[in-house]
Amino acid sequence: MIAACLAAVFLIPAATAEASGPPALSAVSAILVDGESGRVLFEKNAHEERSIASITKLMTALVAVESVASLKEEVTILPEWTGIEGSSIYLRAGETVTLETLLYGLLLNSGNDAAVAVAGYCAGDVDAFVERMNARAVELGMEQTHFTNPNGLSEDGHYSTA
Repeated sequence: MIAACLAAVFLIPAATAEASGPPALSAVSAILVDGESGRVLFEKNAHEERSIASITKLMTALVAVESVASLKEEVTILPEWTGIEGSSIYLRAGETVTLETLLYGLLLNSGNDAAVAVAGYCAGDVDAFVERMNARAVELGMEQTHFTNPNGLSEDGHYSTA
């Protein structure tokens, strides 16, 4: 009796799911890859270019962490790093914060001004930092990704794929 109940609980839902096909997916693009073999198990519009706000901020954080000796480094905010459109941590020109604080503002508050400040501090200017982001993307095998800014605001040429 116990075996029959266990079979009903575990086997019937699996058979039903298998028979009904892949699960419904609300994402416009997706890909599922077996991590060991690299075999693509499922894909939906996997190679279509998409906006990448959050991925941009993750790459900004990665390049920043790899660029400095310590997250405790103090950063004096320049006027051109303030007033960036979209979400913000409301940096003020002349204030001094640690790089760690900027990264928290970037990743937890999605601060576009924090992203620009991180880029400017770590590379001297935003364009040089974006070059580093694109080089790092190539190193990571992100062949269908291109960054034009450190904050993820939509621009022509700023994209990735699933």
